[in-house]
Amino acid sequence: MLRYANAARWQDTFRENRPRSSRLDPYKPYLERRLTEGCTSVTQLHAELVSEHAPVTYGMVRAYIATLRGAPAEAPPRPPTVRQVTGWLTRHPATLTEEERAGLKEVLARCPELDKAAEHVRDFGEMLADRLGSTLPTWIDAADASQLPGLTGFAVHLLRDLDAVTAGLTLGWSSGSIEGAVNRIKKIKRQLYGRAGFGLLRKMVLLQ
Repeated sequence: MLRYANAARWQDTFRENRPRSSRLDPYKPYLERRLTEGCTSVTQLHAELVSEHAPVTYGMVRAYIATLRGAPAEAPPRPPTVRQVTGWLTRHPATLTEEERAGLKEVLARCPELDKAAEHVRDFGEMLADRLGSTLPTWIDAADASQLPGLTGFAVHLLRDLDAVTAGLTLGWSSGSIEGAVNRIKKIKRQLYGRAGFGLLRKMVLLQ
């Protein structure tokens, strides 16, 4: 407040708030002229100024060129997270949006190992959806031969109970109804806070 009170005139307060000068100021007309000539490469423009011993940085040139173009200097797009990529790989391709498909395609193009893993994941998803349990041994051999971390271990562990896994990928039966009944009983037990015996638990299960 003292700065405003001691100002001789109200215009003085605005003079003090003027933007500070920059080392780039003497070279701004040159950048404007080069931009109108068709040179839009910030790297080239910065190199030209540096060759003339101009004390400017690449960031200063980039920011000013962005203002001349009428758009702020944009930061590079954030890479997708591990959870996002995992979701893209494990979901059915038909459920992905166009943006997600493009993101997945770009990620797979940058990493051949992940592209190979995505192929195995898709094949396993087809086994789950179409109940192709008979092709499981072939899938395990292919996944083991790929020597991909995580995926190879998962494939080898399936051999420990191959018959059960094959049946789960082939038959239409499921233990989902049994698991649901067990979870319902556990919920009732929690509601009793451990203060009721088996008799009350049995009655509540039968009543529900």
